Amino acid sequence: MACAKYHCSHAALSTRRCVCVHPLLDEPECALLLGHLGALMLLDELVGAYPNYNEEEEERRYYRRKRLGVVKNVLAASTGGTLTYGVYLGLLQMQLILHYDETYREVKYGNMGLPDIDSKMLMGINVTPIAALLYTPVLIRFFGTKWMMFLAVGIYALFVSTNYWERYYTLVPSAVALGMAIVPLWASMGNYITRMSQKYYEYSHYKEQDEQGPQQRPPRGSHAPYLLVFQAIFYSFFHLSFACAQLPMVYFLNHYLYDLNHTLFNVKSCGTKSYGILNGFNKTVLRTLPRSRNLIVVESVLMAVAFLAMLLVLGLCGAAYRPTEEIDLRSVGWGNIFQLPFKHVRDFRLRHLVPFFIYSGFEVLFACTGFTLGYGVCSMGLERLAYLLIAYSLGASAASVLGLLGLWLPRSVPLVAGAGLHLLLTLSLFFWAPAPRVLQHSWIFYFVAALWGVGSALNKTGLSTLLGILYEDKERQDFIFTIYHWWQAVAIFVVYLGSSLPMKAKLAVLLVTLVAAATSYLWMENKLQQGLVPRQPRIPKPQHKVRGYRYLEEDNSDESDVEGEQGQGDCAEEEAPQAGPLGAEPAGPCRRPCPYEQALGGDGPEEQ
Repeated sequence: MACAKYHCSHAALSTRRCVCVHPLLDEPECALLLGHLGALMLLDELVGAYPNYNEEEEERRYYRRKRLGVVKNVLAASTGGTLTYGVYLGLLQMQLILHYDETYREVKYGNMGLPDIDSKMLMGINVTPIAALLYTPVLIRFFGTKWMMFLAVGIYALFVSTNYWERYYTLVPSAVALGMAIVPLWASMGNYITRMSQKYYEYSHYKEQDEQGPQQRPPRGSHAPYLLVFQAIFYSFFHLSFACAQLPMVYFLNHYLYDLNHTLFNVKSCGTKSYGILNGFNKTVLRTLPRSRNLIVVESVLMAVAFLAMLLVLGLCGAAYRPTEEIDLRSVGWGNIFQLPFKHVRDFRLRHLVPFFIYSGFEVLFACTGFTLGYGVCSMGLERLAYLLIAYSLGASAASVLGLLGLWLPRSVPLVAGAGLHLLLTLSLFFWAPAPRVLQHSWIFYFVAALWGVGSALNKTGLSTLLGILYEDKERQDFIFTIYHWWQAVAIFVVYLGSSLPMKAKLAVLLVTLVAAATSYLWMENKLQQGLVPRQPRIPKPQHKVRGYRYLEEDNSDESDVEGEQGQGDCAEEEAPQAGPLGAEPAGPCRRPCPYEQALGGDGPEEQ
């Protein structure tokens, strides 16, 4: 009955002050009826639909929050990686300079053999990643992408903490652990940024996803614009780690260093005429020894920053995959996970990109050691080392934005432009032999360092974006980025072995690798334009009836073994593997439910 029939308002009903004028009801019955009507209206007010509710607006706000969450994940991962690598490089650089000084070793450590410990520590950092191809995909699938990042950042923090007590049994084991974590960290980082771009596309085009259905994959390459932006953001942050690593040197160690007239007194040749690492460099570089208390303060600050990086990854980075997707990734079998990195070598695209992977490792090490030491420090002194690396870092960070050129130009332009710039610089370095202890043209060193950083930024951004576009299937990304960073680690190991070679030999190896990388890459693009289909290894379908995932299956505790066998018998023939395209699902009502359907308690599409 309408409330107006009883001459009462909504507010009057809620306070039981409503006058009933119905001719067929007496006063008690009318009061009881009004009480029920008031209770119903109050209930409708509490649980009924919000009068101003707009479903489309709420949906738009929901997905906007999701997109902001993805941007937050990218910024947190980028900042965490920058702080981690900056702390690692800064500590290692300061440690090697202190341990190089002969007076520091004799006064503080006596006959402990600190140079021998440093050589074994560097060996642990550079040699251990050679085995990373065997365990990296297994670790990423076992822990998950986010937790692998967190674990690897924690190992970097462990390496920082061991420098409080510099002994063989602290430095060498932590260096070996660090070497084991290098490839998993950067492989999971590359995988994470790629997944965030795919998620951003899903949240930006949620209406198209609803029209296509949950089982329909988005068009190939649809996430590429977001991937370009996110990789540019990531590498803009990451290349700042080289500048952050110089802060201990600028604000602490430079106050204890001799000037160039002392450290470079016996240096006779620099640049292309040099060989080894600073041949003839003075054995003492410290005017006064830093106090142990000051060293502890610096290491404590570095430890706090490493701990902050761990908290950023743990608290602000969301998961890369949904729980059911994580189970899918693990359920293909650990033996297959172990084999698939090797099987992906059958893909001609990866084989053509391997020279670029190797060059990517060469050029970073050459910028940090070959150019800065053989050209910059050899001519301007150790006190300018930090400023050279800061110029490289700022140039690379600013030039990472140039990776966005891929939004308007062909994807080969950033990679080829970076390779061309490095080619010109390498040829110029072949004929440049600066004089020791001469500062008249010091601006040239900073300019070359910044230009080399521009080429490095185009190289790194272009390669990571290319891999994310070519291999956008979520089942393959960890394998592909593992292969990429493993080849980088192999290249760094080769540079470590050849550190005593003449500078001309280093430049020749760099030049040959660069030309081979650019030629091989352009050959790959030509094959793709001709329509040649790459051969990709088959990834097995998830097998969910495995120990550890049985909570997803429907358990009937009253079912006998005979009933279970009879229930499976009808579909036994239809569940036989059938040849078909990768990722296709068998048709018919007997298809095994996907993990999402199992988690919801459904039996598959026939229930919908």
